[in-house]
Amino acid sequence: MLYHLLYPLRDAFSGFNVFRYITFRSAGAVLTALIVSFLLGPSMIAWLRRLKVGQQVRDDGPKTHLTKQGTPTMGGLLIIAALVTSVLLWSDLTNKYVWVVLFATLAFGGIGFWDDYLKVVKKRSTGLRAYQKFGLQIASSLAIGIFLYKFSGDHEATFLSVPFMKSLLLDLGWFYIPFVAVVIVGSSNAVNLTDGLDGLAIGLVGIAATANAVIVYLGGNKIIADYLKILYITGSGELAIFCGAMLGASLGFLWYNTHPAEVFMGDVGSLSLGGALGTLAVVTKHELILIIVGGIFVIETVSVIMQVASYKLTGKRLFKMAPIHHHFEQIGWPESKVIVRFWIIGIILALISIGSLKLR
Repeated sequence: MLYHLLYPLRDAFSGFNVFRYITFRSAGAVLTALIVSFLLGPSMIAWLRRLKVGQQVRDDGPKTHLTKQGTPTMGGLLIIAALVTSVLLWSDLTNKYVWVVLFATLAFGGIGFWDDYLKVVKKRSTGLRAYQKFGLQIASSLAIGIFLYKFSGDHEATFLSVPFMKSLLLDLGWFYIPFVAVVIVGSSNAVNLTDGLDGLAIGLVGIAATANAVIVYLGGNKIIADYLKILYITGSGELAIFCGAMLGASLGFLWYNTHPAEVFMGDVGSLSLGGALGTLAVVTKHELILIIVGGIFVIETVSVIMQVASYKLTGKRLFKMAPIHHHFEQIGWPESKVIVRFWIIGIILALISIGSLKLR
């Protein structure tokens, strides 16, 4: 909105020329999302407390988590409010990719909100049934896949680039559409599984958002993309502003979610953020890099799959508890130590993902 209002006035006031630069607007998006979080955070947390939408803690979980019982959840509404406000203020709203990622954020956020509402307001133990939850996620992801396949306008739309191999591009053809669904649904639920400790998931999302900001900016700049031998997607650089807004919203929410948390994001937050990260990956053609930059999310998901498979096949558990962050709690690591160490690994993986753009 600011881009459309102020940039056309650059001839009258040369200072408005800065709105042409994605880097300037990305920085503005970070600060705006952060300020919105600080302004809305206290009142929204108080509102959630009045609604009595408290977190329900599992009896079979770590005993240290029993103190979290009743902490307000559905704080993801704050994240979405800060993120969307910032994106609308600083982005070029004629850019189709901005609307694609916003759609993913709001669609998956809506699914998460419905799930949270059934669990914490209607007191239904399971929230949405599995077929409802995954059905809605798949439908939303397929809609994104079909749009990108039909209307993106890029002849490389169905190509899959492989990290560390600059000359290898795989044309997925029509299979690109279900592939998009797998990436987005997988990313969304991976973030959801990781959201089990105070600040863990939102900190990792902030790290991933920062790495993605660099990746989408480089891939959206034709000169740099040609130099690095990566796919150039016209207009995708504008998504650096979305990444900036995601970083700002993550930092703002972390202020309240850091240990001991005043509020939890709930499914409305984790599903929306995971869906956004997955959509960023498919739009910018860095789906496989998402596995690196979101490596902790992948590890958390794989730990659950391995735990379930092992128990069903052998009757034994591989970990003391899954997802794996609970395993480390059970062997004696304090919650804060698990969180910070996972963040450190997340930063290392983010640096590797950025480095992969050059090492091709």
